[in-house]
Amino acid sequence: MVVDAPKFYEVAKKIIEITEGAIFVAHNVRFDYGFIKAEFDQLGFTFSRRQLCTVRLSRTTFPGLKSYSLGNLITHFGIKVNDRHRAMADTMATVELFQKILAVKTSETAIKDFINKGIREAQLPQGITLEYLHKLPEECGVYYFINEYDKIIYVGKSINIQKRAFQHFRSTTAKSAKLVQRVRSITYELTGSELVSYLLESRDIKRLTPEINKAQRSKTYPYFIHRYTDDNGFICFESKKTNQKNLLHKTVLSYYTSKTASENSLQWIRKEFTLCDEKTGIGSGRAPCFSHSVGLCYGACFFGEDIGEYNERAEEASNALQKVFNENFIVIDIGRTEDEASIILVEDGNYKGYGYISNEDIKYGIEELKEVIKYEPINRDANNIIRGYVSKHKSKLKIVPF
Repeated sequence: MVVDAPKFYEVAKKIIEITEGAIFVAHNVRFDYGFIKAEFDQLGFTFSRRQLCTVRLSRTTFPGLKSYSLGNLITHFGIKVNDRHRAMADTMATVELFQKILAVKTSETAIKDFINKGIREAQLPQGITLEYLHKLPEECGVYYFINEYDKIIYVGKSINIQKRAFQHFRSTTAKSAKLVQRVRSITYELTGSELVSYLLESRDIKRLTPEINKAQRSKTYPYFIHRYTDDNGFICFESKKTNQKNLLHKTVLSYYTSKTASENSLQWIRKEFTLCDEKTGIGSGRAPCFSHSVGLCYGACFFGEDIGEYNERAEEASNALQKVFNENFIVIDIGRTEDEASIILVEDGNYKGYGYISNEDIKYGIEELKEVIKYEPINRDANNIIRGYVSKHKSKLKIVPF
């Protein structure tokens, strides 16, 4: 049936021309739009059009139906279709359904709400129009909200920058109110990889200290927790101030922005893993410790517990605290285009930076991969970001140890 059909690249220009300034309408629009967008992505072109879904419109315009599948709506409205499930036949059925929706007086308001994601022009910051927002990419990256003095006041990340921008201005939070008052323009950097977007966001919040961002602003980590084995063979933990002397020959597990934060972590592992006050650096130096007196320590502080059994729990606690990496590796993730990949370097215990490389060049050795790395200042939060992301998405990432 399609043996004589043109290749997509042969009709791509025509598709751009006929959809310019138009609204992409379909039944379950994200499905159909996704195919077209993916084809353009393979050509290295970013295709972005406003969208309207006749499934959602039908639910709003004709409430109470048992199903809003195209087949059920065809039956309900008696729409004549000769070749059901064929592209043109379903398209013409959707056109007729859309005409029925347009015939309902209340549909105009619903259509505007769906296209503009529930936002009115009057809700937007000065100089930001709905058309401006619709031109933002529906891709993964980091975005920057800029005020009238060309200063970045907010940094964020999203797998869909356009959608996230709409959400900011539709929200009724205090933060959104500040953004509406102060934002005058929006810029962005596409990353392809969601992990890279997390890392860039963290870096730029620290680098730029935007006034509306609150999390991840700290650049210093004056305290750390390390583990050691005492003279009796028990695994112990301790919080210390970060300096060259204290760090010497220490097995560091994690860094903290305050003494309170590090001590809270010690309190947490003591309770979570039933550890001894004296072995977690929060005791008074007396045995038995206070926790033993209230039944929360099994007696490690006075040899009342087997060392092996205690250390099993202490190892679990150590793993829970571990934020510094014990091995070197590269994370390979998707890139900004079909023919490239992103790479994230972890070396000497810390995140070092990221870069992009063609899929053909991934086969080369570690040193060649490291040549494309854009090195970053040490960022302790980045370690946490990588550890958490890799743990959740290990199946879709390639980890290359070295």
